[in-house]
Amino acid sequence: MNDLPVVAIVGRPNVGKSTLFNALTRTRDALVADFPGVTRDRIYGRARLAERDVILVDTGGLDDAADEMESAAQHQTRLAVDEADLVLFVTDARDGLIPADLEITQWLRGLDKPLIHAVNKSDGLDADLVLAEASELGMPALLIAASHRRGLDRLSSAIVEALPAGESTPVIDSEGIHLALIGRPNAGKSTLLNRLMGEERALATPTPGTTRDPIRGRVERDGQVYHLVDTAGIRRRRGSQEGIERFSTIKALQAMEKADVVALLLDVADGVSEQDARLAGHVIDAGRALVIVLNKWDCLDRDQRNQALKDVAERLSFATFAPVVTASALHGSGLGELTDAIEHVHGAASQDLSTPALTRVLRAAVEAHAPPGGKHATPKLRYAHSGGNFPTRIIIHGNRTAEVPEQYRRYLINAFRRHFNFTGVPVRLLFRDSDNPYAGRKNKLTPRQIQKRKRLKDFGRRKKRRK
Repeated sequence: MNDLPVVAIVGRPNVGKSTLFNALTRTRDALVADFPGVTRDRIYGRARLAERDVILVDTGGLDDAADEMESAAQHQTRLAVDEADLVLFVTDARDGLIPADLEITQWLRGLDKPLIHAVNKSDGLDADLVLAEASELGMPALLIAASHRRGLDRLSSAIVEALPAGESTPVIDSEGIHLALIGRPNAGKSTLLNRLMGEERALATPTPGTTRDPIRGRVERDGQVYHLVDTAGIRRRRGSQEGIERFSTIKALQAMEKADVVALLLDVADGVSEQDARLAGHVIDAGRALVIVLNKWDCLDRDQRNQALKDVAERLSFATFAPVVTASALHGSGLGELTDAIEHVHGAASQDLSTPALTRVLRAAVEAHAPPGGKHATPKLRYAHSGGNFPTRIIIHGNRTAEVPEQYRRYLINAFRRHFNFTGVPVRLLFRDSDNPYAGRKNKLTPRQIQKRKRLKDFGRRKKRRK
């Protein structure tokens, strides 16, 4: 299995990099790497381009390119490009090429990475003139209009064609549960992995960020096989000569893609942060089963524990379906409850959902509370079937399904969740309008109808002769 390739979007400010990022990822829940004092963050998101999954990185604008690459925003861009398998260079067709574009091009060419030039905001302009100017950079250019999604299919195909094949990672057995441990630095991921493995596989110290690359291990506990991945902490890292070390988000995102279950470790002694919430959101976006682990529980007194539970309920209110386990990875307490929760959510996410069972739940939900009327008529929901696992997808067929409001969709998700006990499982509903079986078909006339049509034609011809 190959790691997801990484594509960095680079360019000067206000050329439409973020608009392009949002258009390609089709999500509002991008994972943000927070660096206080930095004028522009790196934003990570998952996209499917021409049938291939990739990780996109939106970067800050480069004002003076290579001449001032030590500024904070430019330093972030340099890190993103260093992580990338391909660089997508974006320019603005309305501004035309300026010296900064030429300097950025010169810098990118020296990196020995695949490079694609996308000329944004090209709608309404003479394509030949825009391409002629873009040719000054000495590379083929693709015209796009990210805000209107024009040219994105061609751009996606070009990206996939230019991406390197990548080196294969060792094939992991399909047997067992594939578990990724994620969280901020010093949340206790390495300690938990060592505790589960029964050996010192990962370096565990009080210093945040000691894990740089995912550490893998296989263990069997009580007859259940686990394939464990301890990822690098997801947060800013300090202490290098340049002030900010390489950020390890990419490795964690790639580890999530290969996991069935993700255990999100929270350092309850440090509180629940916005970054914890973003991580939980990304797990849900990836469609992986989720278990929330409140680590270092033994460090809190009674009042602090009650407050920690309130904080989790408030900050992670969108993930109330996920089980919450209290544990101490250092002392080994709560591990039994944790493995039970992992096995439970894995079993829930692995269910073989039959069409009759799903349809029965759908019809019962509709009978109890029918969907509200749309702009033209009330949507009709007829039957449901499974669309696969990891992520769990349920496809609902009917008429006018596009008019089903978001609130009613959540109602249906809760109905399926209660019936099938989808604890810890993100559920996605996909709606499909049923095809009209009579569309394009002409009714076969009866002999009587044929005779009547013939009489009408004869009558019309006689009437014309009289005139």
